[in-house]
Amino acid sequence: MPNFIRTAMAATASAGLLAIPAVGAHAVGSPTTTLSSYTMPSAAPAVAPSTTTGATTTTTTATNAAAIAPSVKPRLTKHQRKLRVEHRRKVRRHHRVSRALHVAARQQGDPYRWGATGPTSFDCSGLMLYSFHAAGLNLPRTAAAQSGAVRHISRAHMRRGDLVFFTSGGHVYHVGIFDGWSHGRRIIIHAPHTGADVRKEAIWTNSWFPGTLRLS
Repeated sequence: MPNFIRTAMAATASAGLLAIPAVGAHAVGSPTTTLSSYTMPSAAPAVAPSTTTGATTTTTTATNAAAIAPSVKPRLTKHQRKLRVEHRRKVRRHHRVSRALHVAARQQGDPYRWGATGPTSFDCSGLMLYSFHAAGLNLPRTAAAQSGAVRHISRAHMRRGDLVFFTSGGHVYHVGIFDGWSHGRRIIIHAPHTGADVRKEAIWTNSWFPGTLRLS
């Protein structure tokens, strides 16, 4: 091999190039063709394998399914549904009776007037009629009729908002609404008599009985 070829190859090798003789150049002294520098691409980074285990995947799937699935409420029996309806009725009635007591208390100071049913003057049964009507409950007009329209209860079972009917000779002549206890005595709100205003007062006689519009 001629010296100038050896020199060219040595220079190419030292520069990191590959020298390949030109196609068809077999004659001595023929020039050689040198390939351009070629750099191998760096290897692509390896993709890390998934670290999700089968247990994790199963748990995630179950959690998603639980979030998507609608909650299923247990079906109530006919008896349970009936009890629920009755309970709601009792609660509503309790609130209305309490409301009637609140309305009666607001009328304190209004004058008594025979036959008056409000809104600025009352007789005894007129005050009850007005207060319970404002709470969404109906009563007859007179004290005697009101006593027949309520459920009679024992004194031990009285609660605030129940009615107190006063009797004489077996007849009901007066009515008030029970407002609790004070100094060991039962208190009512009522329209007492001509010349007096609606007020709170302790029961003054033992001739009376209670009645209620609450549900048993």
